[in-house]
Amino acid sequence: MSPFLSKLLAAALVLLPLADAQAQTVRLKTSMGDVRIQLQAEKAPKSVANFLAYVKAGHYDGTIFHRVIADFMIQGGGFTQHMVQKPVKAPIPLEASNGLSNTRGTVAMARTPDPNSATAQFFVNVVDNVFLDAANARDGHGYAVFGQVIEGMEVIDQIRAVPVENKGMHANVPVQPVLILKASIEKESKP
Repeated sequence: MSPFLSKLLAAALVLLPLADAQAQTVRLKTSMGDVRIQLQAEKAPKSVANFLAYVKAGHYDGTIFHRVIADFMIQGGGFTQHMVQKPVKAPIPLEASNGLSNTRGTVAMARTPDPNSATAQFFVNVVDNVFLDAANARDGHGYAVFGQVIEGMEVIDQIRAVPVENKGMHANVPVQPVLILKASIEKESKP
């Protein structure tokens, strides 16, 4: 084996544990089936840390997907099935310029028109929504992708197809609540 290949192999063996340490998934057990999300801590560290803090606190357990637009996205993580908004921590800074794109199956932080207003709510892109990327966004800011659905996209597609209605000031609310029964971390990252 050449010295170059030996060094390359040695470097790869050193990096493998680092890659594994970053390989972190969250399982959303929903009333329509399970969804697994691979988190992208190396690209969106603040968004991932924020999301994990809410998972660890049990915040998502019992929340609903409260906004479902079949040809756009499904949004959840903020309301109970009675449309009561759950309390949240301080907002996090926007990480939309991280190189990740709002393509089908990606998970991004929801926010208000203030780019630095994301708290607990997130959405799953059900189609390619690259107009939400920082480089293409009308508001010049975009939406921060922090994960990718790696299992359960068929569940996401079932959710996107549910009938919706207006409830008070909220539009596109599923007629029958689609619950996140439990959110759990499957693999902890190591320091």
